[in-house]
Amino acid sequence: MTGTESTTTQNSSIFTAHNKLTDVRDEVASFIFGQDKVVEHALIALLAGGHMLLVGVPGLAKTRLVSILAKTMGFDTKRIQCTPDLMPSDIIGSEVLEEVDYGRRNFRFIQGPIFCQFLMVDEINRASPRTQSALLQAMQEHNITVSGREYSLPSPFHVLATQNPLEQEGTYPLPEAQLDRFLIQITIDYPDLAAEKKIIQATMTAEEVLPKSIMFVNDLRDMQAMVRDMPLPDKLLDAILTFVRAGRPGTSTLDAVNQYVSWGPGPRATQAMGLAMRARALIEGRKEPTMEDLLATIQPVMAHRIALNYAARTDGVTLDDILKTMTKQIA
Repeated sequence: MTGTESTTTQNSSIFTAHNKLTDVRDEVASFIFGQDKVVEHALIALLAGGHMLLVGVPGLAKTRLVSILAKTMGFDTKRIQCTPDLMPSDIIGSEVLEEVDYGRRNFRFIQGPIFCQFLMVDEINRASPRTQSALLQAMQEHNITVSGREYSLPSPFHVLATQNPLEQEGTYPLPEAQLDRFLIQITIDYPDLAAEKKIIQATMTAEEVLPKSIMFVNDLRDMQAMVRDMPLPDKLLDAILTFVRAGRPGTSTLDAVNQYVSWGPGPRATQAMGLAMRARALIEGRKEPTMEDLLATIQPVMAHRIALNYAARTDGVTLDDILKTMTKQIA
């Protein structure tokens, strides 16, 4: 294949992927009103092969968004409703002793709901820290270990978790190690007046309409490969490194970071940023990312990777203030 033919094939693949992703966005938007950015960020997480954390008060359609996305993209889906008494074995599965021929007894592993392509973890911060940690290995390595044996999870494997704000009763903060496993965090706000009016009108009808299946798992695998094969210009790679390293207290050149940040983003944040901006470029139908993609993915990629200290709360400094200060290093 010549260079011209290769370029033509690549452009055709990007055009096809862009059209399918546009159809997915339109289909999801017909069920989830006024949350276009949220839908875009969810698609970015899936195309980048990562996990997503949705944060918002109850009643903002977090669970519904996950369900609609799963049906639209043709995933094998399972759901876990987190409660304080949920145990790790309720997620990953457990071994049971069963009797086989001639009175012999063997242990047999019974798979838990984690064995699926699209795992919806509802209200993850209502589960105890012990149960939350059961997801760590699965989210990073895509396998689990039970009684010394490893079991591979299906491919692709994505965790889309919802979380209530930590100030609500009966919740447990997610540890930093688990937060870092999520590619992006999306905070869902209340809908505007027009969107809320549409929500009321849509829920007053007796007939329930189901979303259409726009994509299949093989389509997503192909698009994920396109994202990873997409070139990342050196200029943008340097911008990512400059931005991420500026957010680390102690080594940052920014006084605001050194004064107000407790801990900052690690190398996984750099990887996440590189994948997220390429995924957004594919959604927009471009064959390589631009600075616009980098700036558009800063908030969802970094929101859960920077922790402010007590001095920041005392002085009224917010995470958005810190991110704006860091963005000035590259914009």
